[in-house]
Amino acid sequence: MSGRTITRAQLSEAVYQEVGLSRNESAELLELVLTQVSDALARGETVKISSFGTFSIRQKGQRIGRNPKTGEEVPILPRKVLVFRPSQVLKNRINEKRKPDMAS
Repeated sequence: MSGRTITRAQLSEAVYQEVGLSRNESAELLELVLTQVSDALARGETVKISSFGTFSIRQKGQRIGRNPKTGEEVPILPRKVLVFRPSQVLKNRINEKRKPDMAS
């Protein structure tokens, strides 16, 4: 794993390069998309991006946890968590085997 992180600026630059909008328009488009996705998730809706994956919110109930340092039991309050389920297309792309280089 490379440990590399893609930033908003890099995504915006990619939109600029691929779509041909101005840099400002590309940044605004990216922000609009991210805002729409986060607003939908905040409302409890599921966001499905075809050939990429599905984002959804899952409710986790209260449970008893343990402080690893002291061993003391502590309650973990109910909360909502974000879940991402990748599409089969994305899974296949990630797990694609590289073909051996013919020049080797």
